[in-house]
Amino acid sequence: MKVSMPRKMLSSASVPTLVSERLAVWGRAIRTQRVRQRITADQLCVRVGVSRATLSRIEHGDAAVNVAGYMSAFLVLGILDEAMPLLRPALWSPDENGRVRARREEGADDYF
Repeated sequence: MKVSMPRKMLSSASVPTLVSERLAVWGRAIRTQRVRQRITADQLCVRVGVSRATLSRIEHGDAAVNVAGYMSAFLVLGILDEAMPLLRPALWSPDENGRVRARREEGADDYF
């Protein structure tokens, strides 16, 4: 029998302010676009594949909701590219040798 641990939920206090603000804007955008497009909450839930409770949490910018929920809602509403533009390739692509190199500065350590 497989025993799984409950997921650890993020508390709003543990999320940086800038992240909380962005999530709130994302949630407002999802709700605004849903209403403007005359899509009911239940219809969006079916299309995104989430429960009504999860959609409510998304529309309120809840940090504990998986980012895939936000992205799926953006996609269904047709605003994914505007809401979450792709990162510049320089931020994620390897160098010409196929490696991603970390720049090292003298005296720097890995602690943030």
